[in-house]
Amino acid sequence: MSRRRVVVTGMGVVSPVGNTVEEAWNAVKNGKSGIGRISLFDSSALKVHIAGEVKNFDVERYGIDHRAIRKMARFSQFLLAASAQAVSDAGYTRENLKNEKVGLSIGCCLGGMDVAEDGFVKYFDPAFGPDRLPPLTTPMMISNEAAANVNLYYGLQGLSWTLNTACASGTDAIGLALDLIRSGRLDMALSGGTESAINGFTVGTFTALQALSIKRNDEPEKASRPFDADRDGFVLSEGSAVLMLEELEHAKKRGAKIYGEIAGFGSSNDAYHITAPLKDGSGAALAVREAIQDAGIRPEEVQYYNAHGTSTKANDKGETAMLKLVFGEHAKKLKVSSTKSMTGHLVGAAGAIEALFCLKTINDNVIAPTINLDNPDLENGCDLDYVPNKSISCKVDVAASASLGFGGHNGALIFKRYVD
Repeated sequence: MSRRRVVVTGMGVVSPVGNTVEEAWNAVKNGKSGIGRISLFDSSALKVHIAGEVKNFDVERYGIDHRAIRKMARFSQFLLAASAQAVSDAGYTRENLKNEKVGLSIGCCLGGMDVAEDGFVKYFDPAFGPDRLPPLTTPMMISNEAAANVNLYYGLQGLSWTLNTACASGTDAIGLALDLIRSGRLDMALSGGTESAINGFTVGTFTALQALSIKRNDEPEKASRPFDADRDGFVLSEGSAVLMLEELEHAKKRGAKIYGEIAGFGSSNDAYHITAPLKDGSGAALAVREAIQDAGIRPEEVQYYNAHGTSTKANDKGETAMLKLVFGEHAKKLKVSSTKSMTGHLVGAAGAIEALFCLKTINDNVIAPTINLDNPDLENGCDLDYVPNKSISCKVDVAASASLGFGGHNGALIFKRYVD
């Protein structure tokens, strides 16, 4: 029996580079950074003053009641907005979507850290204390509440799962949705990721871990520089991206437009370190190889790879080594770019927005660049074609993306141009 094929029929995004798919895609393909000075809180006590904030965001534009919005943390609002875009783009409404065999598979790593921080401040403040904590602190901060709010808004009573595999969460959530549709458990799935953790506590803890860029507070657009010899860490960002995944025959029957096919998924764990990746990339290579095998293609068929590309010393070196392990000589022909150079690192939502960019690459035949790549880190083996600083026109039929998270979590996806 042939395996059910899964395609993408809707997309939505809220991000530092734009709050619609076209706005975000136009920004990254034109090399426009969304990194700027932090405005969500006073960062003066910290070493880091830059982040990838979502700008000009108004969740009420999607018809969501302001009383409901007051009960949602920022990361939940982002997911609901991106989901609303994806649902509409797929040709559905609140009224008819609930009649479908649809579920949610969402990645989220940190959840409502801003709500948690506010709760802790009040807890230790003598003027408040434990007896005066906001009663909705827990239901607003826990990571599953973003998906729960989408369920509430659309009246969806089917499967609804939130996955946390650190920075691989969004990628793994899409992979899980792919398998759920293939199995017949679902016909459709809203899948992607969401994150909003730009607050003093989170920025402070990542800074203490020496993970964030601290050298370019005065030139934020140049701070995220994957594969560059002068990189010094990633830039924390926020946002959400959601895809509507759909079983092919179901999509064809209703005449849906199809952005592309999700053909393969792989997952692995380094079993090495709680934060650092394996230096030789062998753990991540297991996930990418599995995704390629799952897609039923040869490694040489992959033309474009959207890199995890965080702009940290360890990631960029190890990820490049991984590509050489998986693709061999073909790695030198592969077009590789890190859109994190413009979006920053959306943590649990990173893989989801990068999946969206892969699909736009296939649809538009344009590969977005890795900006700020002025001096490739050749000393540490970063010698592939990272599409430096300017996008290129190139027909892409097969694209891949991988996400590599703390705890050794690795996820990989393969996207194909849709051919009936």
